Amino acid sequence: MKTAVSLRLTRAPNRIRIIGGRYRRRWIPVTDRVQLRPTPDRVRETLFNWLAHLYPDPAPLRGLDLFAGTGALGFELASRGAQRVVLIEHDVALVAALIALRERLGASEVQVIRGDAIEVAGGLPSAAFDVIFVDPPYEVPLLRPALATARRLLAAGGAIYAEAPTVLPEADLRAQGLQVLRTGRAGRVHFHLLAAHPP
Repeated sequence: MKTAVSLRLTRAPNRIRIIGGRYRRRWIPVTDRVQLRPTPDRVRETLFNWLAHLYPDPAPLRGLDLFAGTGALGFELASRGAQRVVLIEHDVALVAALIALRERLGASEVQVIRGDAIEVAGGLPSAAFDVIFVDPPYEVPLLRPALATARRLLAAGGAIYAEAPTVLPEADLRAQGLQVLRTGRAGRVHFHLLAAHPP
């Protein structure tokens, strides 16, 4: 059943916390980057409540963050018990910060890959991930190709989380083989939980 929520969004902080799981209350630094929009605590809390409803046992989950940024979504998934999480990021400084955070947490289940998200993902096997995060920079038209890539990489029964400056049209999503499970809004950010559309 599709549901929608609305949250107030405050100014981005210079650090955010991991909300739940074994790395709970550990801080993630937020590097000063123009296109960096870390997903706020309240939005992540809503998202991971949705995911917990879909996947009560997170242990088998394999996660992918195509545009990792701070790594907040990927590390949150790892914190909650996912077996493997892959973070893809092209910015050198952000990659260094992701690796440093992984080492500080001892998060051996997290893999950090530097490179263009679409190009790197093109070399990954189909249906390899259960949860995929898609939050590309708004200034570049990456959302459509990123969703197409995520759809190919999505395992049966998996879910895609996508952020966008507007609501994603359901007709466009259906054309990409996706359907909306849940939606929310935080300030000007619209976030969506998507699944494969039944044939």
